[in-house]
Amino acid sequence: MAISTRRGAADAHALAGPARARRKFLSVFPGGFRDETYLAWEREYKVDVHREWERALGRGQLRALIDEGRHAEAAARALKVEQRSRHSMLFSFEKMALRDAVRTDAGARVFAEGLHGFLHGGGSMEARFEAWRDVVAGLPRRQTRVLTWPAVTVFGFIAQPRRHFFLKPKATRRAAEAYGYDLTYHARPGWETYASVLDFARTVKRDLADLKPRDMIDLQSFIWVQGSDEY
Repeated sequence: MAISTRRGAADAHALAGPARARRKFLSVFPGGFRDETYLAWEREYKVDVHREWERALGRGQLRALIDEGRHAEAAARALKVEQRSRHSMLFSFEKMALRDAVRTDAGARVFAEGLHGFLHGGGSMEARFEAWRDVVAGLPRRQTRVLTWPAVTVFGFIAQPRRHFFLKPKATRRAAEAYGYDLTYHARPGWETYASVLDFARTVKRDLADLKPRDMIDLQSFIWVQGSDEY
């Protein structure tokens, strides 16, 4: 009986975090992922950025720009789409670092080709992510660093929001702790952390199946609500 009681207490503790997270989200957005305020505050602008990406840098367009040697234009389009978001996803120092990094022909070429490989290349997700991380790490820099989690993950999230997660470390780590998810986190971007973040998102998706999250936009927004100072 004692073993059964301890097991029951452990199960209850494991369920407490997800239940609290659900309550918090629904206290802000009673209509869940279809709530009008949720759509206005968290979803619509991210969908708009994705649509802008599709217009400016859909798969065929990105490949064509690279094949024509127009790497600078491809890089400029990518940065411009992110900057058009009415709620900027990157900090100003990250924007400046990326802008400086692709000003040279070499930087623009490496960025454009690396981004295409990450989004549309062959091989495993792990291999593509690690290669993209290495591209970002190797971009030319002036003063501020380019290799941050937001800089590494923002373009995948914008381009392929059904597959990729936008990682804001502080908020995501807070959310995972409150949720009771044992997140593997390293400050330097790498696959081990990103794989753990994707698993966290999948866990949340399973737990919220009745609320019908559509994609990583919904899942990232839910996690943001849990860990952000805004909420």
